[in-house]
This record gives sequence, structure tokens and C-alpha cells, in this order.
Amino acid sequence: MKIGICCYPSHGGSGVVATELGKHLAERGHEVAFVSYDTPLRLSELPPRVSFHEVEIEQYPLLKHFPYTLALASKLAEVAETHELDILHAHYAIPFGAAALLAKQIVRSRDVKVALTLHGTDITLVGNNASFKPVTKMTIENADAVTVVSQFLKDETIRQFDVQRELRVIYNFIDPERHELEPCPCIPQCSMNSQKTIMHISNFRPVKRIRDVIAVFAKICASVDSRLILVGDGPDAIVAREMGQELGILDRIKFIGIVDRVAPLLARADLFLLPSSTESFGLVALEAMASGVPVIASDVGGIPEVVEHGRTGFLAPVGDVDAMASYAINLLTHAEDHCRFGMAAQEHARKKFDYRLIVPQYEKMYEDALNS
Repeated sequence: MKIGICCYPSHGGSGVVATELGKHLAERGHEVAFVSYDTPLRLSELPPRVSFHEVEIEQYPLLKHFPYTLALASKLAEVAETHELDILHAHYAIPFGAAALLAKQIVRSRDVKVALTLHGTDITLVGNNASFKPVTKMTIENADAVTVVSQFLKDETIRQFDVQRELRVIYNFIDPERHELEPCPCIPQCSMNSQKTIMHISNFRPVKRIRDVIAVFAKICASVDSRLILVGDGPDAIVAREMGQELGILDRIKFIGIVDRVAPLLARADLFLLPSSTESFGLVALEAMASGVPVIASDVGGIPEVVEHGRTGFLAPVGDVDAMASYAINLLTHAEDHCRFGMAAQEHARKKFDYRLIVPQYEKMYEDALNS
């Protein structure tokens, strides 16, 4: 098949999943064309059968805001024509799904199908905004196939948009081989008997509850010799730094910034924190588990479909800093429990979320759309 993929090129989960999916599809013999305003973060090199097409953004005095959705639709139509695409796979309803449907109308030389994957905030936040809700609903109802990344997101989509069509749950995935890499040298190695490494990876938006990350870590390091590694960047990064300064623990916090490959960093971690107010899946939690790292997270959204409470990590109510810290301290001070949880986390991630199990589900979805 010839597949076009449009997604955000940033370090969010939807862009990561879309990019990894495209590369795995190419490995399986399909031709994949990425379309976006910038090169996706995990597409620094183009493997065989993969191409990238940039949406040009220009400025016109008459337009107060550049109409990116229209430019994207035109580019998608152009690539669909020149590369004879069979499928346009949009990751996120707004703007990618809407633009793909418009491109489908523009292309006259072939019957291009539109597949849409909903990732979370395009339903619970952006798409549910009154300004976008009618467009989001139209996009979901008119795509040739729609997938969601968790059962939670499926239920939420039906509840908020009253859609009657089929929504396939296809989970996010990991490549186990990437989690067998050497640890990143930028973080010194720690042993079970020395300083523990707590890690958090996100885009530092308010939904990630960075204050809770710092508050939990403050309680941990009061009982356990530990350090906090913060990976990523975003509007609340300054909040983490200021709060660390106020609590007198800034010297125990290391800011790594945005990175392309998180597996080598996770190889240095003893525990992963994800106290988000909502997560439709929690890809970083899955990546941590694939590296054998237990996860302490909020019991919310799709996270319980990834993290098994009491086996691969622990779940606590949103904002319950005391419970999260207690769970973390218990694991970090009991080596046998920590080892058991780490092994269970890795086994669960590889048994249920291996890309070799998930990518064929996307292929089946494409085939069904083409035959419909």
C-alpha cells in the first residue's frame, strides 16, 4: 500500500506514534509519505520507502493568521496525486483529519481513503472546544476508518460527540529492541545501593501537573537519597525550576530538555512519575515499562489500561501526592519488590504492546477501508 501520514512533528505522543508507525510500515514493504510543517522528531533520517513533504507557510498582509489547514489540505492532495497514495492517515482530528477529508475531495484521479486516529486531547480538549466541536464531529463521522488509542478514549469520544460509527481501539506500541540499548552517558549510572533516579518525561503542559512531580520528589528525597531527571520542555518547565528552588532541592534536579530517543535515558531510571490530570493512553509510561522501570501514575483516563496497579507500578487519585510518594518510597527501599515490579513491567509492555502485534492491526484497518 501507499500511505500518507500527517501528524504533529513535535515531541508529543501522537507525533511519536505516527512517526514510528510509518517507519514500521515501510519496513513491512509499504511506501510512506509524511506531510507536515516540519520534519517529525523521530524522522531525522529517511529510511527506505519513506519520504517527507513539507507544508510551506507563507505570510500575506491580507491574512491575519495563515490558513495552515488549507495549505495542509493542498499539500496532502498534491502528494496523494504525485505518489498515487491509497490512504491518507491523519493523527489528530484537528487540523489533520479535517485537512485530509478536504484533500480527498480535491483529488479526482483516484479514490483516496482517509483514516483517522484520535489520540486524546483532540477529543477531550481541542476538539471539544465550542469553536471546533462541529468540525471534529464531522471529521469523525466522515473518515473512512477511525481508531482510538484506548478504550477510555473510545468511550469518551462516544459520550462527547454522540457518534454511532465504528471506533477501533488500537493501542500505542513500543519496539522492545530499542529498550535494550546502552544507557545515556549524560546521566551517571546508579546502583541499587546508591542514589536513586526518578524520571519524568513530558511536554510540561499544565495537564502534566509538574507541581505534583516536584512535590512527590521532595517527599521521596526526604527519605531516600535520590535525584530527579526531567526530560522535555514546555510552559511549566520554569515552574519546576522555581518550585525546586523554593523547596531547596534544585541541586537534585537535572533538566535534560527535548531528546529524540528516550530509551537510553530510561535505562538509567529507577522509577517513573506520571501524575497527569488526564492521559488517554500514557505512551511515556509504556516506554518506561518497556525499559523495566516501574511507574507511579494517576489513576485516570487510559493509564489503567497500560499500568497494572500493584504489579507493574502503582496508581493513585489525581493530586494525591502523599500516596504517590508513599508508593515510590516503598519500592525504592525494598530491592526485591523493585526488581519484581521492574521485571513485570517489562514483560507486560513487551507481551501486550510490541509493535509486531499492533502494526498489523493498522494494516487490517487500511485494508478494510480500501475494500469498503
